Amino acid sequence: MSGVAVLAIDFLKPFEFEFFRNGIIVATLAGALCGVVGSYVVLRNMSYIGHGLSHAIFGGYAVAGLLGINLFLGAGAWGLLAALTIGAIVRSRPIGSDAAIGVVTTAAFAFGLVIVQIYGSNGPNADALLFGNVLGVTLADVWLIIGVSICALAFIFLGYRQLLFTTFDAEVAKATGVNTGLIDGLLMVLLSATVISTMNVLGVTLIAASLVVPAVVARMLTDSFPRMLILAGVIGAVSGFVGMNASYHLDVASGPTIVLTSAVFFIVAFAAGVPLRRRIGVAHGAH
Repeated sequence: MSGVAVLAIDFLKPFEFEFFRNGIIVATLAGALCGVVGSYVVLRNMSYIGHGLSHAIFGGYAVAGLLGINLFLGAGAWGLLAALTIGAIVRSRPIGSDAAIGVVTTAAFAFGLVIVQIYGSNGPNADALLFGNVLGVTLADVWLIIGVSICALAFIFLGYRQLLFTTFDAEVAKATGVNTGLIDGLLMVLLSATVISTMNVLGVTLIAASLVVPAVVARMLTDSFPRMLILAGVIGAVSGFVGMNASYHLDVASGPTIVLTSAVFFIVAFAAGVPLRRRIGVAHGAH
């Protein structure tokens, strides 16, 4: 048997297991979803919100486990409350978005940790939530990510112009009749749903990177916003697929391998972009 055939067999072997097939579907869709939603986050200069919101939701998981209620409902309500609070603070403009994110999300995270320290928790394994766990991906996670992805596509398709206008110039958008408060609120809801639906495979500590890196790479490759959305989704999906396979074969958590895969895209794009920018600069200088 040739070496190529052996490699192919080794690559396909994990697909025999249902948990891995579920993991591949969730990781690929999660990567695409994070890439698309992350494009809006990056262009709004709110890259820190993915990191902060994921930690706030982790606090919600802890409290939900303690109270014995549905983990997704408890964490979702916790994260949504944090996201809407951030949006309300930013719109009133007493402080910048980065400061609002830092205050609200760290307070939500800390409150959850204090509750767990005092009362303990019946919630899921902390390491799995922090770093992602391919073994913890179930069929319910598959349907959850499919549902969130469909809602995200519908929201972006139906509200494309309003989202675009609000993202690039919120003041002018508001002056021309766009309900920027509603758009911001719905985007926060979508971001919360994205974090919750991808937490099992990415882990709370690495969701922010999955939101930011594919979008940043796409921004480096194009100045067209529609192309940026598509590229970010594709880069995120490929990172999820490759990273999940690497997770199985290396026997490590899925979150780090997915993020490292997307980091490779960044390194390649950056390395290729530097000489390209130099050539463009020389061309402009010649004129």
